[in-house]
Amino acid sequence: MASPIGPDFHYHTKVAREASISPDGTAVVYTVGRFEKESPLELKDVYIQQFEGGEPTLLQENASLAVWAPDGSALAFLRVDGKGVGQLWKCGADGSDAVQLTRQAGPVDVFAWSPSGEHIAYRADVDPDAGRDDLAPRSTDRIRFQQDGFGWRGDAFRQLFVLDVASGESRQLTDAEAEHGPPVWSPSGDRIAYLTDQGPFRDTTSRNEVYVQAVVGGKAERWSGGLFMSDGVAWSPDGKRLAVIGAERVQQVGGHGLTCQGWMYVLEPGAYPRRLTDDSLRPISGANIPLGAGTPAVRWPTDRQIFFIADARGESFICIADPESKQVRRVTKGSEQIIDWDVSAAHDTVVTASNTLEGTGELYAVDTLHGDRVQLTHLNDEYFSEHPVARFERVSVTSEKREIDVRIWFPPDMDPNRSYPVLLDVHGGPHSVFYDAFYPVHQVGATNGYIVVAPNPRGSSSYGLEFATAVHGDWGGGDYLDVMAALSSVLRRPYADESRVVMHGSSYGGFMASWAVGHTDRFKAAVIGAPVTNLPSFYGTSDIGVPFSEVQFGGSRSKNLPWYVRHSPVTYAENVSTPVLLIHGEDDGRVLIEQSEQYFVALKRAGKTVEFVRMPETSHGIFRAKHGRIREEYFQRMLDWFSRFLNQPPDFTGNGSSGRH
Repeated sequence: MASPIGPDFHYHTKVAREASISPDGTAVVYTVGRFEKESPLELKDVYIQQFEGGEPTLLQENASLAVWAPDGSALAFLRVDGKGVGQLWKCGADGSDAVQLTRQAGPVDVFAWSPSGEHIAYRADVDPDAGRDDLAPRSTDRIRFQQDGFGWRGDAFRQLFVLDVASGESRQLTDAEAEHGPPVWSPSGDRIAYLTDQGPFRDTTSRNEVYVQAVVGGKAERWSGGLFMSDGVAWSPDGKRLAVIGAERVQQVGGHGLTCQGWMYVLEPGAYPRRLTDDSLRPISGANIPLGAGTPAVRWPTDRQIFFIADARGESFICIADPESKQVRRVTKGSEQIIDWDVSAAHDTVVTASNTLEGTGELYAVDTLHGDRVQLTHLNDEYFSEHPVARFERVSVTSEKREIDVRIWFPPDMDPNRSYPVLLDVHGGPHSVFYDAFYPVHQVGATNGYIVVAPNPRGSSSYGLEFATAVHGDWGGGDYLDVMAALSSVLRRPYADESRVVMHGSSYGGFMASWAVGHTDRFKAAVIGAPVTNLPSFYGTSDIGVPFSEVQFGGSRSKNLPWYVRHSPVTYAENVSTPVLLIHGEDDGRVLIEQSEQYFVALKRAGKTVEFVRMPETSHGIFRAKHGRIREEYFQRMLDWFSRFLNQPPDFTGNGSSGRH
């Protein structure tokens, strides 16, 4: 009998990512991540798969991010050393003769081979206070002195280095008090392009620039004049231009990276950036440097082809832009979320790591001419055959004359003659987006008996600039009306039980859930993860508090304090009648745990039903936590809380679950 997808599904599934196609186009290496109960952290190994078929082969254990040398004779990859610090390693094409190349004090997180294969440029964390006494006081004169997932930063910055592969000697390339990278080699191998947020603006805005540095040294040149934010850099084949994802004004990027809307641009020294794409696409890079190393990127393999990932209306596509005609072709067919990718040297094949409607964690090979897709890995076929994914429907509702996309997930064996509890989920951001793809909250909820309503309200990305920025200065206004309109549209269906409605949200979704329970009594229970509840204190505590808030909330706290207070969920704690479960990571640097602490105290003091769960060693991505146990706890507690207050718990027989009811 089929079983639901349980809170512990990550112990029974694997995730393939970080694909790198061999130079001859015959094989792909990739990282496989997995969780085991006996190990607190995710385990990673590197495999190789031939395109012609056959079983995958393990190349390196406890390794990740393997990338082919230009001639295909070797692989570079990342592995932690005996001190737990990520370092750069090299091995033969068959995985043999692995040797450690770097011995950095701070972790190496991203790298790139030079065109000749003689050098590797890499990024490493450089902390002048490394090795300090744990009890020594720490001081700073920077607003950005911390970072979610990393904690205290102080005067630490990610810098670029160049390694001579033959000698093993490394030379530091950058030294500004700023974040740098990832490095992108010019076709001739004499220059490196990179992103940097250096400058007097870095404390108060999310601005960055594209610089080009000669490998032999000298002064770096800024190429991104005219752009406020850039990302995803690629050289033209002749080395005279750069393709980047960018935006020209802070209002277009949402106050924190290219989270709102970006476009593809071509940069050329002495010329204003030339835009190639329109609002129908949102190009994606993932390499926004304050957040660490993202794998999606831009590629420019031929004069008339720039490859990139783009989102449109909650679907991901591999796209090819012609820099001369500005025509853009969508290679893939959508109905997926592309996490990362690589394109072959012959640019006839793309490999994607994607979440789809059928599952998660697999690699796919795509013919770039016709868009035909073939599944390369089959890591999770057995699990999803025994634990079918939720059924999917996508509809549109009208809210204040806006069309709002709503994704609805149903139990796989749903009987339309029965009634089902309804779970409303709101994404983070606010410029995130729900895709036509596997998402853990939706799958755990729907396969355990709920109809899950997942709207993309105003503020969601991939619907154009005006739609995304409509939430700026209006948190808790039109966006709240949108999510409630989505819920109401589903509750009109005969099998949706309007007496059993619950809500979930994390981060901005947590803001919306805590805002909703202060403005309606419709919900029987709410699970609220890492919420923004007190906007004035968020401004001064979050690692992105100043640049994010001043865009999202219409100005600085001192100049707009009444608005901050009026739009804070904690202000309405007295109105809450819904039982609330707060879950927050103790190491969250994006939305500090004080946000839940303040909301918990306000609710408790007002005599409300509330419980507060603190997750140790957990940062902001709470149900994507580094510890498998935390992930399981999150989903189990979510199901338990909903069941407790619905008085008619859905069936749950999850494989290997904690079984706490």
